[in-house]
Order: sequence, then structure tokens, then C-alpha cells
Amino acid sequence: MLSECIEGLALKDGGIYFDGTLGGGGHSYEILKGSSPSGKLVATDLDTYAIGRATERLREFDGRFTIVNDNFKNFINIKKDLNIDGFDGILLDLGVSSFQLDDRSRGFSYLDDTVNLDMRMDTQSPLTAEMVVNEYEESELKRIFTEYGEERFSGSIARNVVAKRKLKRITTVGELNEIIAQSIPKKFQHDGHPSKRVFQAIRIEVNGELARLYETVLDMARSLKKGGRIVILTFHSLEDRIVKNAFKYLECDCICDKSLPICVCDKRKEVEIITKRPITASEEELSLNSRSKSAKLRIAEKI
Repeated sequence: MLSECIEGLALKDGGIYFDGTLGGGGHSYEILKGSSPSGKLVATDLDTYAIGRATERLREFDGRFTIVNDNFKNFINIKKDLNIDGFDGILLDLGVSSFQLDDRSRGFSYLDDTVNLDMRMDTQSPLTAEMVVNEYEESELKRIFTEYGEERFSGSIARNVVAKRKLKRITTVGELNEIIAQSIPKKFQHDGHPSKRVFQAIRIEVNGELARLYETVLDMARSLKKGGRIVILTFHSLEDRIVKNAFKYLECDCICDKSLPICVCDKRKEVEIITKRPITASEEELSLNSRSKSAKLRIAEKI
């Protein structure tokens, strides 16, 4: 949904923009192109390999962009360190980048049985998928599979993981796939790959994807200049719900108990939600990129 994201930012020459999820640099490239000739960009990513690739891709815009090897959730500190008063637009694409998924050695995909369980966006982070699978308590595994993967058979999968690892440490994608397949009744394995939800849950845990997301969205929206846009693309219901609720809170003009005769909260409307319903992928994009099926785009504008 590249065009929808860029259109949502309402780019202008001389604007200052933030891309919190640099990835392969596709969105950053279009932001710099659309804000030419003098627009500026700050982009962040945890993946040093992604930063290397993106830096080469953005080379023609030298002098107009700054890439920071950090988590976008450290947005306030990054903004302060770079001495930036406010942004004209902020973009977050919260999905795993295609080149990370396509690089099977990273262990994000459940399609290559021989790959080691990793799933780290930041390859310097100590926590890996292998550690989650082999060292978390059964109750914690069940919670993660349920909350982050919305997996119906979380209990049996967690129980079987613990039983298997007592015999041998689970180290590869294939070993985990086998356990998951054995834990889900055959009649419930018709809706996509049986490992999809569990792999999503482990990836979210390894990378702390939901932690402080709500607070970060508030911080970002409040760091926009008047008329600036925040554009957020999500790929699963948990993230989308957090973004939706953050936008709704920012749009509220008062959060007092309705029984009170006057407002005492001092909460004032901060944004206008542009997308009353999230934008989803077009039929054309769906035919070209099946990964866009679950994408939801939400946009808000600072008032």
C-alpha cells in the first residue's frame, strides 16, 4: 500500500518527515522524492542489514536524510537528540519487511524447515525465538500464543512444546512446525498454514512489538506540526486495535465522567481522524501481493 501511505502523508517541499520503520527504504525513497527538492527525512530501524541496503537506495538524496539505528519507540529521545521541534509527517509500517521474510535465514518464515529459530529484527538482541520456545514456562507460552497469535489451540501447542523440549532442545523451524501440526486437529488446519499464528506470536514476543506502541503513537501525534499527518499501516488485529484506540483518545475533546456538570480533565481534541474506517488493499494490490490481505491503514491529522 505504498501509494496510499504516501498520499496519506500529504507531502510538501521543505517538510520534515519521520519513517519509523525504514526496512528496504521503499517508503523513505518516496517521501524524499515527494518532498523534493528540500524536504528532510529521519528514519529508524533496528536491523543494521536493512540500514545498509536502504542507505544505498537513498544515495541520490544525500544530505536530506538521517538514519538512526534505533527502535522507533525511542522517538522522543531521537527527536531531542536531533534537535527537531516538530514533524510534518510520520509514517509507521508495522509489518515485517518483505526482504526480512524472504531471507529465510532470519527464521521469520515457517516455510523453510531447515532454518534455525531466530526472528530477531535487531540481530544484536539477546532474545531469540529458540529461547522463547525452549525456556519459557508452559503457562507463559500459552499466554503468548493466545494473546499475540489469537491461536485457538494455544494450550495443546504449549503443552506439546514443553513435552518435546524435555527430550531434545527445539532449534529449527521444522521441529516447531511438526509440534504445531500435531497439536491442531486436522479438520482445523484448512485455514492457511497451521504455524502462522504461533510464529506471529513468537515474533511479537521476541521483538516486543506491542510494548509501548500506544504511548508511542500518542508521542508521535503530539510531535506533529499543525496540519501534519501520522500514517500507520498494521498487519494484524492487535496492532490495529492499539492504533485505533490511540487515535480515538487523541480525537477526544473531553474524557470526564459524563455525570460531571463541567469538564475538569483539561483534555482537548488533538487530531482529526482522516480515515473513519481503515483503508485496505485494492484488488489490484491483492493480486500482486498476498501479504497485503491483512493490511489496514489509519491516518490522523494534527489540529
